[in-house]
Amino acid sequence: MNPTLLIAIPLLPLLAAILAGLFGRVIGRAGAHTVTIAGVAIACGLSIHVLKQLLDGVPTYNAPVYSWLISDGMHMDVGFLVDRLTALMMVVVTFVSLCVHVYTIGYMHDDPGYQRFFSYISLFTFSMLMLVMANNFMQLFFGWEAVGVVSYLLIGFWYTRPSAIFANMKAFIVNRIGDFGFILGIAGVAYYTNSLSYTDAFAAAPKMAAALLPMTSTSSVEALTLICICLFIGAMGKSAQVPLHVWLPDSMEGPTPISALIHAATMVTAGIFMVARMSPLFEHSEAALSFVLVIGATTAFFMGLLGVVNNDIKRVIAYSTLSQLGYMTVALGVSAYSAAIFHLMTHAFFKALLFLAAGSVIIGMHHEQDMRKMGGLAKYMPITAITSWIGALALIGTPFFSGFYSKDAIIEAVGVSHRWGAQYAYWCVLGGVFVTALYTFRMIFMTFHGPERFRHVHGHASSDKTVSHEEEDAKPSAHGAQPHGHDHSHHGAEPHESPAVVTIPLIALAIPSLLIGFVTVGYVLFGNYFGDSIQVLERNSVIAEIGREFHGPVEFALHGFVSLPFWFALAGVVTAWAFFLWKPSLANRVAQSFSWLRKLLIEKYYFDWFNQNVIAALTRLIGTGLWKGGDEALIDGALVNGSAATVRWFGSVLRRVQSGYLYSYAFWMVIGLAVMLGWFLERM
Repeated sequence: MNPTLLIAIPLLPLLAAILAGLFGRVIGRAGAHTVTIAGVAIACGLSIHVLKQLLDGVPTYNAPVYSWLISDGMHMDVGFLVDRLTALMMVVVTFVSLCVHVYTIGYMHDDPGYQRFFSYISLFTFSMLMLVMANNFMQLFFGWEAVGVVSYLLIGFWYTRPSAIFANMKAFIVNRIGDFGFILGIAGVAYYTNSLSYTDAFAAAPKMAAALLPMTSTSSVEALTLICICLFIGAMGKSAQVPLHVWLPDSMEGPTPISALIHAATMVTAGIFMVARMSPLFEHSEAALSFVLVIGATTAFFMGLLGVVNNDIKRVIAYSTLSQLGYMTVALGVSAYSAAIFHLMTHAFFKALLFLAAGSVIIGMHHEQDMRKMGGLAKYMPITAITSWIGALALIGTPFFSGFYSKDAIIEAVGVSHRWGAQYAYWCVLGGVFVTALYTFRMIFMTFHGPERFRHVHGHASSDKTVSHEEEDAKPSAHGAQPHGHDHSHHGAEPHESPAVVTIPLIALAIPSLLIGFVTVGYVLFGNYFGDSIQVLERNSVIAEIGREFHGPVEFALHGFVSLPFWFALAGVVTAWAFFLWKPSLANRVAQSFSWLRKLLIEKYYFDWFNQNVIAALTRLIGTGLWKGGDEALIDGALVNGSAATVRWFGSVLRRVQSGYLYSYAFWMVIGLAVMLGWFLERM
């Protein structure tokens, strides 16, 4: 495999980002989107070529390309590990990024920061490619942090809005908490192997599993378990697992294209990819895998419930992402790494589709995001409606759609697993099927079907509470133009279908959302696609167990029609139809009967309240104490000002001794001689 070609794949988006960012005024708007789209398109084409080479039998590429530093025998290199797992991620990242780049031309065309936005999303693509192509922990950490920094810039892209600045700071801080655990895990690997190379770490996994790390004088923990849990804490931040999930819904403050990019194939899936890549380490720690399993199951079910009470179309999809990331994490927890990556791939297409469709709705509704002010849009926006239906059917796991093959495989894998926590996880992912169908088709029915509420609302708030920042006065336009505040004059205009530059990416994403699972399930999930990229101990191989019953994608899908998940999904769709289309009064009645539960969900289980009023308040208290007590009292008061006062006092004493009179000096000389004479006589 040609290393020059591999180097070109991440460097092309980087070069395009530099051109658009630093020379945006020179090359203009057309130049900015041309160079960035060209860079990502070529990177996508080269990624597909690399994947084809690997499928044709070209061996895995694993070598350094540049030595940055050697310290005490530890090599810190820029290097690539390109196997089938990496190649799959490269294709998904670049293809979704390409669709988002093209879509952005239509969505952001009025925004004054047009060139800056293209620079950011191209830089984001470079960061993610460096992460997935790394063959060592140093480069992994570089890509990990670079993705976090660029996401900070993108979430706060409309930096004049206080809510956007709050959201990007929240994302940055929460991810730093996860990254603290991540770097501790990397430090643990370096401590036991004296290397940052994946190859060395994987070879040393059995040795680290046997090593014990003393915690107290009487207790110890398996070193590898602690390392894996620390690494997964990093994944909890990036992939938004409970309790480090709180930043993800607020990331909707950024423009819709970056919502699709963050939530589909890039930042949030970095943690899933990392754990799958580290499968040789995690396989030797049952405790770490059980921890992963329980966290993922909790996220899958309980975060999905929050989508049921949300009225902002983008935030409903954001909570869907949280839930689906939980499904991927559950798969990792039962050693079904291939199922997790397979769901990552299928989810990337239909989730990017749903986000971009939501952006199309926002454009057609003249910057409105509240679903209570929509309805009946299918006849005005047929392409957006049809592609949204495809994305929704894939999301809920409808047989023959892409999401079915990956999601159903995860549920079956959890069902046959005997790992501690698997029983709890099974009921969570099964209940999550009903919840997913409920909030997904609530969104579909409220947006595209039923009465046309946009003709009657004219800006009056409903009695229901829409989550946090979307109801602030300064809401930006869908195109990023000046904030519209509460100017609802647009309600007089009819909704309209988005331009081709927006709808073509929707169609491009709808095709794999419909077909990619059917075409690839046999080879990627139940075949030997991943080879040595993913390592599973024989006793943990749940995918091999359910693969014995696999007889092709058609039979797999037909069996899905009589399986429990299908009936749970159907029940969710019927409930959504009854509550939000057939008789909306039913929903109001249930909401009143379970007002305590609705309040709990609206407040997002009080995670934000706890973080703001306990964690943040305690942090401010500690900071104030260190400022007042440490800085002002101890450092400035005692050390700096105190030492100055001591010198000043000592100087005032010396001033009295230094009188200038000869008899005074003679007196002190006599005193000094007497003291010295006394000391000398005592020594004799």
